[in-house]
Amino acid sequence: MPGINIAILAKAPVAGLSKTRLIPTIGAHAAAVLQERMTERAVATALAAQAGPVTLWCAPDPGHVSFRNLCKLGQLTLRRQADGDIGERMLAAFIAHDGPTLLIGSDCPAFTPEHLRAAAQVLRDGKDVVLTPAEDGGYVLIGTHRPRAELFEGMIWSTPSVLTDTRERIAALGLSCVEMPALWDVDTERDLDRLEREVPEIAL
Repeated sequence: MPGINIAILAKAPVAGLSKTRLIPTIGAHAAAVLQERMTERAVATALAAQAGPVTLWCAPDPGHVSFRNLCKLGQLTLRRQADGDIGERMLAAFIAHDGPTLLIGSDCPAFTPEHLRAAAQVLRDGKDVVLTPAEDGGYVLIGTHRPRAELFEGMIWSTPSVLTDTRERIAALGLSCVEMPALWDVDTERDLDRLEREVPEIAL
């Protein structure tokens, strides 16, 4: 089967700079530890999917030792994330990849290799876009055959309307789209409780 690129966006696990929304609840150090564990899980899941080449887009750059250690998990390329808001960084990753690409973050521990393989198959089947909604109103995966600037530029990110706005843009462009079953990500104290119940191996 033709390979589908998997791009993962992740922040370095630096205290005070990663998982900042959780710092008031668990503290800066624990938030950084969680970031490191979740990034490792995302990379391991992407490699296990065996859907195609895996690239970890690192912020601020690939220099952090935790990023380099992830290369021990398998064939992984490290690249520096572009500057700008999340939309600009996602678009830059799509532009950099040659061919169909799935893009995920590191905040969704619910992903399994099967989820990624199923999303990759949507693109192989010829659909223009594949989305995995997040239960909080955004999305945790987006895939396209080529860069689609219209899906990322001028978006108001980190709001419950992101998924709805993206659907509207897809429809306005006349693109075919398949939505996978919604998954959850880790942003709030309630999500930490769910993480402990459902993915205890990376919980704090």
